[in-house]
Amino acid sequence: MTQTLAGAHAFITGGGKGIGAAAAWALAALGARITVTGRDVAAIEETAASLPAARALQLDVTDEAGIKRVHAAAVEAFGPVQILVNNSGIAETAPVLKITPAMVRRLMDVNLIGALLCAQAVLPAMVAARQGRIINIASLASVHGPAYLGAYAASKHALLGLTRAMANETAKQGITVNAVCPGYVRTGMVERGLENIMAKTGKSRAEAEAELVKHNPQGRLIEPDEVGATVAWLAQPEARSVTGQAIVISGGEVM
Repeated sequence: MTQTLAGAHAFITGGGKGIGAAAAWALAALGARITVTGRDVAAIEETAASLPAARALQLDVTDEAGIKRVHAAAVEAFGPVQILVNNSGIAETAPVLKITPAMVRRLMDVNLIGALLCAQAVLPAMVAARQGRIINIASLASVHGPAYLGAYAASKHALLGLTRAMANETAKQGITVNAVCPGYVRTGMVERGLENIMAKTGKSRAEAEAELVKHNPQGRLIEPDEVGATVAWLAQPEARSVTGQAIVISGGEVM
């Protein structure tokens, strides 16, 4: 595979499993050096160990001082960050009448503010170099409003709005900012959702999965490597004119 990202430094949040790990592998295959961050030390260390040039650093994106500290350590190891993948995210479900302010704050802290703080950490070096890629892992819930996911959808809509504003501000400086918006991906988060459906409804696992994908014309869960490949494409030089976009990966569920 052509090493189009040889020597580039990619910083990935929530990089220990699922989409984050898939993005790490896809970027590493193109030659990037990877800083894998997340709260689960064992998971990020396992991912980093599977890559040719990587370092694992524990990070909670709700910790502003921690972001500055970890970013500094990453730059010391691999130089300025050229690619930021904001993948850390959490989800909670509730009907609108049961959404609480505390729930909204939890989701906004991780899904929106954490991404903003990480972008603020890496942007000065990107502006100075007049190049960079910021790739926010949003959600299909960024572009429509699924029932019982009101607080989550609000946080992901907010992330998409931030993505577009940053893209406008940085376009003349050689930086692109995009959102990848997948539907249900075969990750630990979705697995927990399946278990919740099974527990509440008595459905089998196959029936619960069918419930999740019933609006997807392809009738299947998306695999993490499909999202990772999209991240890798956005990071490459050929995608330099793609910015401010919500790139939906949903098997045709949203067009």
